[in-house]
Amino acid sequence: MRAFWLIPKSQQNTFQTTSKGRSSRYLRQEFPELMKLPSLWTHLYMFDTTGIVSTQKVLQYINDPHHG
Repeated sequence: MRAFWLIPKSQQNTFQTTSKGRSSRYLRQEFPELMKLPSLWTHLYMFDTTGIVSTQKVLQYINDPHHG
């Protein structure tokens, strides 16, 4: 979970835009029915830190259907 800590704040937008663009391209290549959609991702993004929390705990939180 520490990969994003290395990205300076001024580069977060570039990183996010690039990763959304690439993933959109790959998904549309694999699933042509997605070509019907005008966009796969919103223009919004969020970065946050977890402090000293294990990756396992973060994944448990993400996968828990009752946390929302």
